[in-house]
Amino acid sequence: MGMFDWQEKSADVLAQGGVIGPHERLPWPQTAVMGVQHVIAMFGATVLAPILMGFDPNLAILMSGIGTLIFFLITGGKVPSYLGSSFAFIGVVIAATAYAGKGPNANIGVALGGIIACGLVYTVIGAIVQMVGTGWIERFMPPVVTGSVVAVIGLNLAGIPIKNMAASNFDSWMQAVTFVCVGLVAVLTRGMVQRLLILVGLIVASLIYALLTNGMGLGKPLDLTALANAPWFGMPGFAAPVFSGPAMLLIAPVAIILVAENLGHIKAVTAMTGQNLDQYMGRAFIGDGIATMVSGGAGGTGVTTYAENIGVMAATKIYSTAVFLTAALIAVLLGFSPKFGAVIQTIPLPVMGGVSIVVFGLIAVAGAKIWVDNKVDFSQNKNLIVAAITLILGTGDFTLKFGDFALGGIGTATFGAIVLYALLNRDKA
Repeated sequence: MGMFDWQEKSADVLAQGGVIGPHERLPWPQTAVMGVQHVIAMFGATVLAPILMGFDPNLAILMSGIGTLIFFLITGGKVPSYLGSSFAFIGVVIAATAYAGKGPNANIGVALGGIIACGLVYTVIGAIVQMVGTGWIERFMPPVVTGSVVAVIGLNLAGIPIKNMAASNFDSWMQAVTFVCVGLVAVLTRGMVQRLLILVGLIVASLIYALLTNGMGLGKPLDLTALANAPWFGMPGFAAPVFSGPAMLLIAPVAIILVAENLGHIKAVTAMTGQNLDQYMGRAFIGDGIATMVSGGAGGTGVTTYAENIGVMAATKIYSTAVFLTAALIAVLLGFSPKFGAVIQTIPLPVMGGVSIVVFGLIAVAGAKIWVDNKVDFSQNKNLIVAAITLILGTGDFTLKFGDFALGGIGTATFGAIVLYALLNRDKA
């Protein structure tokens, strides 16, 4: 099978509950509609990550599309994945740039240099995996370690929405209204609406916000002037990287987390499709690494394979890589619409805060899910100690200084988990 010759399947296959494999596709019109659904699935998080780091959300959408195309080419169209903004970078980027949490990030350059360094490390790991396989990674990073590290990414960010995104008591109540809206959508709706729980919850909460502020004069009213004035087409805000040693040392270790995510996602797709994709693991890492370097070089966020899109595949049983080709092309088009960026900037900060609480919480719980799915045995002290220490290091933002260089919470937690596991993994003879 070449890269662009998918076997076309009729919609009847799906109607009968059949699976569309990575090398198959639906007719192009339906493939395009599925592509739109994948764009919507990645959208909330791909836009939220850059906003929380002070990056340009339009550029992040554009680079997610370009990154997905790069990934598609390097994996030969064999691995169904969408690459969106990685949340693993948020904590270290904020630390490296001293970002205050509102508006454009004045020190974006040093963060971009770090993101490129991370992409390079990731690409090198991919090249090694391509040569020798993934056994060594699985030995260093068993599920107790990867689960702890993923959980920490969410927990480390917990303070951001709670401390920085609610200026008043009204704002705090509005955050609560927002996460309740998301929760109700998640539980009470079905089908496509339920898939888009973050987006739908956000829209409902924004409408409630407008009613309370613009309508009843309770908080800071919604302002739509920027949205009305934004052009439909225009260039996103590109930015140039600056290579600073401390920032690169701080951000590069995120590669370990991206490896764990990508590995987990490929294993998930393998389990769901019954097709072993392990042989493409090295290529998948290289594709993701190069996409991250290209994105960082233009001013975008680091990218990673998206669990949201894997969730859509699981629900739809459509694993066709053709869908991701169409999704990527749609994202590239959206990247060139400032109107679309203005919509995002119009979302009230407390509503964004409420959504962030849900998203960061979901990341933390995804870590716990790794433990549950892999049946991690917490009656073993080594597992208990590794998880316990990692969670607190990351959540409390435990920092170690080496001369001028400081390793913050996510870094100490990631390395701490790997080193601790290696140290404690002593089977009594």
